[in-house]
Amino acid sequence: MITAAIVLNGWTMMRFWQDKQRAIEGLRRIPENDLLGLALIGGSPGALLARQLFRHKTRKQPFSTYLLLIVMIQVGIGLLLPQ
Repeated sequence: MITAAIVLNGWTMMRFWQDKQRAIEGLRRIPENDLLGLALIGGSPGALLARQLFRHKTRKQPFSTYLLLIVMIQVGIGLLLPQ
């Protein structure tokens, strides 16, 4: 399970980087729903890290709000699950 989480978060970071590169080059972008979907299925740590590392989508609304909402829901669920 840990390996899957590492792979998923690595993939998420790579997709954020690819979107940043496409933005710089004026190419077709990766849909925001795809990036948010990766965060939703467990790639939110990678998404948050990629935003900071690549300085990408840090002020974009409503994307930032949706991403933070996903993170808050995941943290809440994590706190509710029995340890």
